[in-house]
Amino acid sequence: MRTNQIVAMLLAVILFVSCKNESKKKEDSKTDNNVSANFNKMLDNYYEEGLKQNPLNATFSGDTRYNDSFPNFLSDEYVSELKSYFTNYKEQVSKFEDEDLSETEKMSKDILLWECNINLETLSFKNSLYFPIDQMWTVNLMMGQLASGSSAQPFKTAEDYNNWLKRLDGYVVWLNSAESRMKEGMAAGYVLPKSLIVKVVPQLKAMTEPNLDQNLFFLPVKNFPDTFSDLEKQEFAKAYSKMVSEKVIPAYQSLHDFMAGDYLKAGRTSTGIAETPEGEAYYKHQIKLYTTTEMTADEIHQLGLSEVARISSEMEKVKEQIGFKGDLKAFFNSVRTNNELMPYKKPQQIIDHFYAIYDTMKPKLEELFDKKPKTAFEVKQTEKFRENSASAEYNPGSLDGTRPGIFYVPIPNASEYNVYSDESLFLHEAIPGHHYQISLTQENDELPMFRKTLFYSGYGEGWALYSESLGKELGLYTDPYQYFGTLGAEMHRAVRLVVDTGMHSKGWTREQAIKYCLENEAEPEAGIISEIERYMANPGQALAYKIGQLKILELRQKAEKELGDKFKIGEFHNQVLETGCVPLQLLEDKINKWIMVSK
Repeated sequence: MRTNQIVAMLLAVILFVSCKNESKKKEDSKTDNNVSANFNKMLDNYYEEGLKQNPLNATFSGDTRYNDSFPNFLSDEYVSELKSYFTNYKEQVSKFEDEDLSETEKMSKDILLWECNINLETLSFKNSLYFPIDQMWTVNLMMGQLASGSSAQPFKTAEDYNNWLKRLDGYVVWLNSAESRMKEGMAAGYVLPKSLIVKVVPQLKAMTEPNLDQNLFFLPVKNFPDTFSDLEKQEFAKAYSKMVSEKVIPAYQSLHDFMAGDYLKAGRTSTGIAETPEGEAYYKHQIKLYTTTEMTADEIHQLGLSEVARISSEMEKVKEQIGFKGDLKAFFNSVRTNNELMPYKKPQQIIDHFYAIYDTMKPKLEELFDKKPKTAFEVKQTEKFRENSASAEYNPGSLDGTRPGIFYVPIPNASEYNVYSDESLFLHEAIPGHHYQISLTQENDELPMFRKTLFYSGYGEGWALYSESLGKELGLYTDPYQYFGTLGAEMHRAVRLVVDTGMHSKGWTREQAIKYCLENEAEPEAGIISEIERYMANPGQALAYKIGQLKILELRQKAEKELGDKFKIGEFHNQVLETGCVPLQLLEDKINKWIMVSK
């Protein structure tokens, strides 16, 4: 055979193989695209069905489609539907192979599996049914916020006003079910501690105000939009009067009488959740839920003790810098009662004070953060009806950014408001804490919708506490009292590790926990009591802050050490924030990959 014939044949073979490979690549690409499309369609379906399952989440994210809905979260039918929902999507997402997914899609798969598993675990316990109401965390308090007209539920159109009436119909059913479920709980050994019940009773009583002009649920009538005609105003005033007088107030009155009577008599004198059925197993679940780790109560307790000792040592240095004579406990009392740290007389002065903190740090924010959210934010005083039991908190803006994020500050008495920890408080709740973390997630178009509204306390509260550590880098903490304030805030979270595990796994009493806090932090006694009762109402939630903060600090230190001159703080913050809320192990995997690639 001649050389040119051989060459021709070889070229033909090469061309055939090449065409076949190209055809295979196109087929594979088509398959990959189909897999990706099916995967993302499944994620979209999960999100959309989730909004129907919990329409309040839709309202808070700015989605108005379900503003008239309030399912009975306490019914057997609802619980069964929820179990089917998570079981179904766990099966669906498990069918997708990792090798067929992009990095972002693999992260979404891991997160969705976590979501389904942890929620199914939660539903295996009776706690959410038998403890539907407490003094701080439960849906009745959220409904009070919505009723005020200053939260996520809009009151701008006739449709908005009709939506709220329909939603209240569902809510009244829930209130009646809450009473029934609590009676079931009493019979089964699930009942709140007395110290919590006595805080709930006046909250319920406030909603039974017969003078409609002073009833929170009648407020929308007192704030009609200017666009409403006189006839519309008359009709809605009549409808709201009927709803509040004949349905809302009687439901609250019945619940109040029950909780102030039989329920209070049956209230537990014990403190921790371990004293209830399946209490130990439930607390183990709560630790996993909130820290997104497999840490044990004992491990967390010991970590808390070591952190308390470390922060105490740093506090001693500040005490010496200020020149205070006396021990640390005496210094705490001095800070709590120092009139110079209570300079304001009116709530608006305190609000303005927080805006001034923001102005101070703005120039440095440019250096530490490449990306900043577009969503606006505001500082507001916490509503009066819940102010006495509330902590400072952040409420996210809407997904489309039209409703701002809001930093709520409780100010029961402006003249007694102590400012010593306000810089760290602003960093945590507002900027760059929850406002940056949540808003950047919501604004990230690369994330599927279900990830834009997720919140894992280990990550979210960990980020917020990490943000407090950025104070000096942001031009704050120049006043030693404010630096002591951030140490106090960090100590507050370290103490939580000790007292939360102490109460719920080591038999500590409420009084022991209060005493430990008074000895180790500068919070006022009334605030400490409120905090301890908060931990009693929601076991494990308070653990997330310190666990998450320490993990983010550990990852930053690792990146600084391994990347050296290549380390850029703005890029590190991008890496932490861009994926939105994730379980801490997934965050660690992501940062480790970034470090390897950056090298």
